[in-house]
Amino acid sequence: MPDVGLLTPGADLTPGSPGAVTDDVAVLRAMLHVEAAWVRVVTRHRGLDPSRLGGADIDAVVDRLAGADDAALALATRIARAGGAGANPVIPLVAVLREAAGPHLAPIVHTGLTSQDVLDTALVLVLRDAARVVRADLSRAATAVARLAVEHRGQAALGRTLAQAAVPTTLGARFAGWLQGILAARAFLAEAADALPLAYGGAAGELSGVSDMADGDPVADGDPFALVEAWGAELGLPVGPGPWHVARTPVVRIASALAETCAALGKSANDVLQAVRPGVGELREPGAPGRGTSSTMAHKRNPVLSVLVRRSAIAAPHLAAQVLTAAGLAVDERSDGAWHAEWPALQQLARHAVASAHVAAELLEGLEVDTDAVDRNLRAGLPDVGRAPDVGAAAAVVDRVLGRFGRASEGGP
Repeated sequence: MPDVGLLTPGADLTPGSPGAVTDDVAVLRAMLHVEAAWVRVVTRHRGLDPSRLGGADIDAVVDRLAGADDAALALATRIARAGGAGANPVIPLVAVLREAAGPHLAPIVHTGLTSQDVLDTALVLVLRDAARVVRADLSRAATAVARLAVEHRGQAALGRTLAQAAVPTTLGARFAGWLQGILAARAFLAEAADALPLAYGGAAGELSGVSDMADGDPVADGDPFALVEAWGAELGLPVGPGPWHVARTPVVRIASALAETCAALGKSANDVLQAVRPGVGELREPGAPGRGTSSTMAHKRNPVLSVLVRRSAIAAPHLAAQVLTAAGLAVDERSDGAWHAEWPALQQLARHAVASAHVAAELLEGLEVDTDAVDRNLRAGLPDVGRAPDVGAAAAVVDRVLGRFGRASEGGP
């Protein structure tokens, strides 16, 4: 049966929802998109007219196979079941695509490529789409936290270190700390996602199959990278200096960026969870019909948005560690098992980052502050604090972080 996100609340996989960019149908469509782009590039470089190849059109073939959601889900299920025979889903997908393409176009489908070229590039497209969704929600979250920092710039609050009362600070400074983490995560994710490259190399990273496909093209014959560069341009992906079948830097960096995103948002959620506890009551999550209800305790309003963000912050580092471990165990020119271990970890990391950013944006945009409770806790924790607590240079901290936020919003460092 398909994965519908039953055990990942907050990661709605309904078609068109943010989380859907990480599901198996998205991966299937990305693989088909990659294969179709290759066919277009090869036919163009060979000067072939698809209309003279029996009327075949690769984009129409792909649309027929997976354009509709129900057809795409059925095909993804079929490919998943068949993938065990070759240890990857590309092999059965290529067979389906060649059959659908017809006898004139089928010889071009996938020829010159290897399964890893297609699957790695498809995952790059999925991760790039996921990062785009995450970055948009991180911008929402950053804007919301910046507003909170401005509104509560001078609100004295009890600082807490090592779970104990420390010295006075301000809510503005606390919110500025959240903002600093979100901005750093957004910048790292943008850098890692924008650098995600095309995967290429052929059977063993030597481009022999690609060179064979260039036969008869005077440009491509003189430059073994001509078709590769054209393929990258077709997909809107940069082409790295060489194949990265076993040099896994691109996925290591995007995995790290996705995990950092979850961690930065987790810090905010952790503080909210501390602040909503009975006896503290400084913050409240935004309410919505049915949100936060308990199956057994009708009086409860659970902070479920923060819970879901914290969930992803806990899960993400282990998934990133799986990707890094696999990278460190890569061998030879194609890896045996380590590469395969990356796929579910990358997919789940992307899903957690998408869900966490989306939920966090809603949480932070609607977060409610009880300033009376903030003041009460300050004076209970520091009875001798006086009427005008010394909060040090907290206001300057807020202003400095907000200044950086303004420059980041305008595209500056």
